[in-house]
Amino acid sequence: METTRICVLLIVFCTTLAQDIKLKYKPATKPVRLFTEEELKRHDGSEEGQPIYMAVKGVVFDVTKGKEFYGKDAPYNALVGKDSSRAIAKMSLDPADLTSDTTGLTEEELQSLQSVFEGTYKTKYPIVGYTASRILNEDGSPNEDFKPEDQLHFQIKDEF
Repeated sequence: METTRICVLLIVFCTTLAQDIKLKYKPATKPVRLFTEEELKRHDGSEEGQPIYMAVKGVVFDVTKGKEFYGKDAPYNALVGKDSSRAIAKMSLDPADLTSDTTGLTEEELQSLQSVFEGTYKTKYPIVGYTASRILNEDGSPNEDFKPEDQLHFQIKDEF
């Protein structure tokens, strides 16, 4: 069953990539902002008419246009409303993997995460913000390694 789940995830990601042969810049419709875990949970696809947000590597994407995949009762709804970096890396829907924690992942899984992050999410969905954990250290101080200008959709006029 786990093999089937992995195959289905792989097929969906490949299909998504195949649909976007002509990649276009997807500007944010609203200024980017900082999301707490609680705020991100409110955009899990459960409320009709509300945008559906998903974070990967601390970057929050508006995946509403993929509602058939991420909306309420959709096959990948478990990934939205949170940072699902580990699940993306492992191609898993296991509840234990629905987290931003990437510690202990293999080099292959980390490469897979980066590939899907760059090749699917950053090219297909607009960035609407970042998770607080990406921008702030645990003590609340700024994360000096965070560089929003390195993000594909970032523009100087965007606000936090």
